[in-house]
Amino acid sequence: MDGQSEDSRTTRERILDAAMSIFSAKGFHDTKLDEIVAEGGISKGSIYFHFPNKEKLFIALVDQFADLIERRAKEAIESEAESIRRVQAALEAVLETYGKYRLPAKLLLVQAVGLGTVFERKRMEVNDRFALLIETYLDEAVADGSIAPVDTHIVAHAWMGAIYNVVIQWVYTGEPSKDEIMQALLPLLLKSVGYQPLEIGASP
Repeated sequence: MDGQSEDSRTTRERILDAAMSIFSAKGFHDTKLDEIVAEGGISKGSIYFHFPNKEKLFIALVDQFADLIERRAKEAIESEAESIRRVQAALEAVLETYGKYRLPAKLLLVQAVGLGTVFERKRMEVNDRFALLIETYLDEAVADGSIAPVDTHIVAHAWMGAIYNVVIQWVYTGEPSKDEIMQALLPLLLKSVGYQPLEIGASP
């Protein structure tokens, strides 16, 4: 049973990897399942076993990337004790993850636009998920006096909007670079709530 479960997980991962490649290159509407079959060396029946249709497969990719971003953010937050540093660590982790994973970022921020209600709802769900994460730690920073009282709900969503817009430009053009985004955008966001960061943890 365990072996079968492991094989099933491996097949699912191969499907998702192949779908990521084809969706990112061709977009949702122009992607055909036969192309994913050829890319992943899998059967069409395997795809339908795991995903009832192309829409569910696409959304699974968005969920996979969202899980990765949230996991990276929480890992970064765990190493910080101060509330405002936890906010900064979360922002850094989100930006770093977008920078490292350009194809899934393209899926979430570019390919999913204009695909219909289901996809827009998923995009909003992902945005709300990360805004809530940031809002939680902004609330902590307000509570312990690290920053002045602000409407953390609005600030968190405004921050996500700024991150999305800059990253969308990067996905399309390759500019600005990941490090330039980190060096310019992160201090700007933190200063917007009255905090002057001492250093920015951008990776080389």
